Amino acid sequence: MGFTIQRWAAWAPGLVEPAAWEAWLTKPHALPAEGTPALTEMPAMMRRRVDRLGRIALQASYQAHVAAPDAPVLFASRYGDLGRSVELLTQLARSEPLSPTSFSLSVHNAIGALYSIARGDASSYSAIAAGEETVEAAFTEACGLLADGVPRVMVVLYDEPVPAPWQHFSESLEFPRAWACLLAASTGADAIHLGCHAGARAVAAPEAPETPEPGGLPADLRALRFLVTGAARASRWEHPVGARHWRWERHG
Repeated sequence: MGFTIQRWAAWAPGLVEPAAWEAWLTKPHALPAEGTPALTEMPAMMRRRVDRLGRIALQASYQAHVAAPDAPVLFASRYGDLGRSVELLTQLARSEPLSPTSFSLSVHNAIGALYSIARGDASSYSAIAAGEETVEAAFTEACGLLADGVPRVMVVLYDEPVPAPWQHFSESLEFPRAWACLLAASTGADAIHLGCHAGARAVAAPEAPETPEPGGLPADLRALRFLVTGAARASRWEHPVGARHWRWERHG
């Protein structure tokens, strides 16, 4: 199933507008580690329950979802709110009482649930976490929904640097960020296709080599770069993970 992106939004400290993101994705550089969006779209009473990562994810969601408010949403994060989980585990190790509210907000589907409640939206919501393949898992699920006849689907990716004692899992150029894409099915020349194959890595097309970059980008940002910077940047991007190789392609 091919798809097109009808609208997208992203948020990170120092990067808010799509034009700024496109420029940054073309030439990545270090960004501030601190910063939180205002999230004025969410009612204040509920906004107080949302921590920084949730606010970042929901800020991108509100901005992208406005074009199709009834579209189902797939929230995807490799680590989720790991900081809150570390805090709860630390309290548990010290035999301290745990906050039921904090526990309920530590799970992967908490951000989507708050978003649904705040919007009074009974549409389909899902939470996805698939390690290094989280982006591909989310878009595969989205393509499945589109193939079933859903007109549009929104995918939201979000993550932040992991806290101690798991900092060795962090990739370079890490900072809190979220991006959201509103997808629609397409069979046209502008369609983007996602596939997966096993075995030795296929050689990328000559016109679409990956550009080496100091330190590299996390996989979700490499996917975003491919999706939103257009055919002038690349017609193919391959993401090897173990024995699988995910291939993102545009044929236009």
